[in-house]
Amino acid sequence: MKSIDERMKKYISVAESFGVLHAVAVTPDEIVFDGRTVLKCMFGCSDWGTGLTCPSRKGSLMPWDYEPLLRKYSAVLILHSNDKKTAQEASFVIEREAYFDGDALAFSMSDCALCERCAGNTNEQCRNIRKARPAFHSVGIDVFTTINKLGLPLSPLKEEDETQNWYSAVWLN
Repeated sequence: MKSIDERMKKYISVAESFGVLHAVAVTPDEIVFDGRTVLKCMFGCSDWGTGLTCPSRKGSLMPWDYEPLLRKYSAVLILHSNDKKTAQEASFVIEREAYFDGDALAFSMSDCALCERCAGNTNEQCRNIRKARPAFHSVGIDVFTTINKLGLPLSPLKEEDETQNWYSAVWLN
């Protein structure tokens, strides 16, 4: 298997082919974890209790359970786009590329944009279970602190018509 640096150059190129605005390689030590993110999920997310990839799902790991697992990776590729679906699709393709490059445990993470309406909201089975992944905040990552620390744009939106910034990540060995 090629070195992580050689593979990272390839994955950044793949990300750029999707039109992501930024693709930034970091180590897990640069990711800020804070289990309090579950409070924002519980008391701020309309999908709480129905989301298929969130900590409210029966049998799900809680945010603080993810940190020791994610810290075992050696690198994280953070992808930034103004389109949620673009960020998610790029992360899936990179995860797949990494798998074929010999990284069997590569794992993409993104706020889900696969379906127009989440099946969880109607108590149906997920239609994309092989691609459904948790969002950063649902696994205990302080998204605002992490992203701002990396010098990337992210701030609370004050108006609905403001440009949104979406982030996905691929955890790599």
